[in-house]
Amino acid sequence: MRSYSELFRTREFTPLFLSACLRTAASTVSGLALATLVYRATRSPLLTALSMFGPALAQVVGATTMLSAADRLPPRATVSGIAFLFGLGTAVMAIPGLPVWTVFALLLLLGLVQSFGGGVQWGLVNEILAKEGYLLGRSVFNMMSGLAQITGYAAGGVLVALLSPRITLLLAAGLYLASALTARLGLTRRAPRASGRPSIARTWRTNARLFSSPERRTLYLLLWVPNGLVVGCESLYVSYAPSRAGVLFAFAAFGMFLGDVTTGRLLAPRVRARLGIPFLLLLATPYLLFVLRPGIGVAAACVTVASVGFGSSLIQQERLVALIPDDLSGHALGLHTAGMLTMQGVSAAIAGGVAQLASPATAMTVMAAASIAVTLTLAPSLRRGRAASPDRQHREAPASNGGQSQVNSP
Repeated sequence: MRSYSELFRTREFTPLFLSACLRTAASTVSGLALATLVYRATRSPLLTALSMFGPALAQVVGATTMLSAADRLPPRATVSGIAFLFGLGTAVMAIPGLPVWTVFALLLLLGLVQSFGGGVQWGLVNEILAKEGYLLGRSVFNMMSGLAQITGYAAGGVLVALLSPRITLLLAAGLYLASALTARLGLTRRAPRASGRPSIARTWRTNARLFSSPERRTLYLLLWVPNGLVVGCESLYVSYAPSRAGVLFAFAAFGMFLGDVTTGRLLAPRVRARLGIPFLLLLATPYLLFVLRPGIGVAAACVTVASVGFGSSLIQQERLVALIPDDLSGHALGLHTAGMLTMQGVSAAIAGGVAQLASPATAMTVMAAASIAVTLTLAPSLRRGRAASPDRQHREAPASNGGQSQVNSP
């Protein structure tokens, strides 16, 4: 699969893509509105950061208990059902006078539900497009996410200013419900990719199997930690520039869009494979300039350049997909998503705590420096892992029971 037109001629790709568009727009608009409400109520950089990224902390619970469900639930019902639950939860958060602790309880519950949702969606993409089309398909989703965030943050900023955060939350709830309807009507009914009931034991066994490979283990860490630390910087936009946070979010999304277009469509595979680590360094380095507390113009330029580095995720995902068996694709990709979101939540909490003690600008600089340090520490392990393992482009060697995955056995 070599072109975007081929993607959209593939059955089921378009409705799944449209459903994800609506869900991303809803998440963007509701995140900005909710962060604004929490900041107005508490004036706390920590709580404001956690309102946007804290629900991701629930992902670690799901990744260790519920992730085996990603390959064992019917994809259409799960994708549409999760979007429906997010619509209801967002509408509840718009209720006037709702205590802040209740808002956070809802966010954590929704985060727990989403913990296996990423695995279901990306496993379905892998199933629809096959491994050779996954990178191109994922790049389209990432570009859509960038454009939806640009539009969503810009529109969200306007809606919050002209209407109110609560009305904006209700509009976001409507977008979630539209996403659920699109998935329900547009996707066909498919059987789960793996048999058996989801369980904590299956989840642990599969996680251990995926982490048994040194190269896969390093790829997961590179997908989780450096990016997550930079998202900690993003979680402080509202505290850094309360009235102009939407501008910073929009420019960050624009930079991510540029990085995804370049990585997914313009770079030759041989060139792309060499740029994973340089892109991660690009992702963090511009944030070091925040130690100077730049104005909104320079800050927007910094976050745009930095966010091009998010293209590193596509490079590492491409290699990860080549190293996982088909029957574990949902679980393996869900583990990537859950770990990534967990690290984002942890980083938002750390960044918010540092900002509470010092300042948002100082916290952003600290998080960027930590991201660079982690990238430079993990880079040699990735090179050693590639040198030590064969280039398995389709699946692992068959298991001892004639090729049937051991994880699917009771």
